[in-house]
Amino acid sequence: MISSAGLVVDASVAVKWYVPEDGSREAAELLTGRRPLLAPDLLVPEVGNILWKKVRRGALPIADAESMLHLFVSGLPLTLHSASLLIGTALTIAIGFQRTVYDALYLALAESEDCQVVTADQRLVNALRGTPLARRITAL
Repeated sequence: MISSAGLVVDASVAVKWYVPEDGSREAAELLTGRRPLLAPDLLVPEVGNILWKKVRRGALPIADAESMLHLFVSGLPLTLHSASLLIGTALTIAIGFQRTVYDALYLALAESEDCQVVTADQRLVNALRGTPLARRITAL
């Protein structure tokens, strides 16, 4: 049984706290404080990369991206966990389930904390369907 103690949030969800897009309302509901939010420290550069991509595609002005990143970093609404402590388990997950080490870091943290990852990455959810890790992941 999955603990309700915490919830691992990936970058596809965290960016929705700042960029209005599909799923932003659901992502914002996670900030109500009902469950502690967790993430590997990889989350910070991943959010930065998503903002960079949005600027590059012309979907977000540079000033907005810079402001959003500053708000995110200065008021992180979650507890970060060191990727270096999760990397061994993440590599095992990545190899065993044909996922990137980046995605596997979130899953490794969920394993470590006996909770779930919430993601807006439907491809990841679909890829894990029917595997032992399916219970560790939920779609936003």
